[in-house]
Amino acid sequence: MSDKAEAYIDANRERFIEELKEWMRIPSVSAQRAHDSDTRACAEWLVAHFQGLGLEACLVERGGHPIVRALGKGQNARRVMIYGHYDVQPEDPLDQWQTPPFEPTIRDGILYGRGSTDDKGQVFTHIKAVESLLKTEGELPCDVLFLLEGEEECGGESLADYVREAKDELKPDAVIVSDSTMYDENTPAITYGLRGMVMFELTLKGPSRDVHSGSYGGAIANPAMVLAQMLSACVDPDGKVLIPHFYDDVAPLEDWEARSLAQLGFNEQAFVDEVKAPRPHGEAGRSTLERIWMRPTFEINGMFGGYTGDGSKTIIPASATAKISCRLVPHQDPARIRDLVAEHIRSVCPDTVRLEVSDFATSPPVLFDVKDPTFPAAQEALRRGFGSESTFIRCGGSIPVVSTFVEHLGCPVILMGFGLDSDGPHSPNEHFSLDSFIRGTKAAAHLLRTI
Repeated sequence: MSDKAEAYIDANRERFIEELKEWMRIPSVSAQRAHDSDTRACAEWLVAHFQGLGLEACLVERGGHPIVRALGKGQNARRVMIYGHYDVQPEDPLDQWQTPPFEPTIRDGILYGRGSTDDKGQVFTHIKAVESLLKTEGELPCDVLFLLEGEEECGGESLADYVREAKDELKPDAVIVSDSTMYDENTPAITYGLRGMVMFELTLKGPSRDVHSGSYGGAIANPAMVLAQMLSACVDPDGKVLIPHFYDDVAPLEDWEARSLAQLGFNEQAFVDEVKAPRPHGEAGRSTLERIWMRPTFEINGMFGGYTGDGSKTIIPASATAKISCRLVPHQDPARIRDLVAEHIRSVCPDTVRLEVSDFATSPPVLFDVKDPTFPAAQEALRRGFGSESTFIRCGGSIPVVSTFVEHLGCPVILMGFGLDSDGPHSPNEHFSLDSFIRGTKAAAHLLRTI
């Protein structure tokens, strides 16, 4: 790619930022019905913006929030599909924001506002990369197909269903996803592995109502106490999962992965300081990066039951509930783990309470072959855009739609994020470095020519 596209990006930096801020002002909170009209307005804004760039753009209606589809024709037959989402998380808790969540604000070169890094800011790098190529080269180097959904933050299935049904028409040669992170602010990264997920809810029921702990304590089982005992039989104090056969399919690190982890120079103290935790915690003999990227977990996401108001109320609760999630790593089968967990939970449940287990939700883990030729192309694009060498990382989180792409599109998926974990996605004061936004736009432009 000539320097003209990079020069165009630099010359139009302020306009790009103002356009992004305009888009961020639309409160596209997909999980809240009160914002349904805003979420649709956000999709319509995108369609108009794409059309203004000369792309064929439309809304794909699937019954929920619409999918934005936009196609730019290129000079060769290759097609790159760019995935992202235009919906955002709710702004709560509002009182913890330093500036209004839907009034984007710049402080010290950082753009603050809901959606800045997750995912509007990252998506906009690709949109502006396409604009820059069209304005300076006159055409795109390949077909570029945008599929941007409005249900990522509310668990909708519209996009996944559409991909399954339209796979023979979509036919991309590669999928690009920028809904992940760099390793640090100076080290761009390609994510080659995602953890999967098994989620469920279990409830223990005891007496038919909350009862007096003086009259019944010691004579009937306390569901909250039994729940704590059952969960302690699932994980040891260091975080090792005690469910039989849970680790059977977990693959050991390859030699190059172990070397790569060692070379990253991860700062454990900075990691815990960021969230003000006392110290690192996890499986003995495993590094922090290995724990969050390459090892499975069993986590309690929430527990409740009985009296939780001010002061005391001496009762035995009628029921207690826990919300549980297991993060899975490549080669673990979510269906098998689901069955193992269910069997173990039932085996440690005494007959003094009644057990109810909700339906399980699952998402498979994903691992990509970094030897595929698209990965070196992405590395080169990042090097040219950021002026530094990239690294390979894994992600402790899950992006369920990626497994849909892998299963139904049969092409490489490049997870090339420009944000940071510390940007606060889903949190108050979410933000995105404008330097990363501009350098990411340059890298996205380079990628369309090199991939």
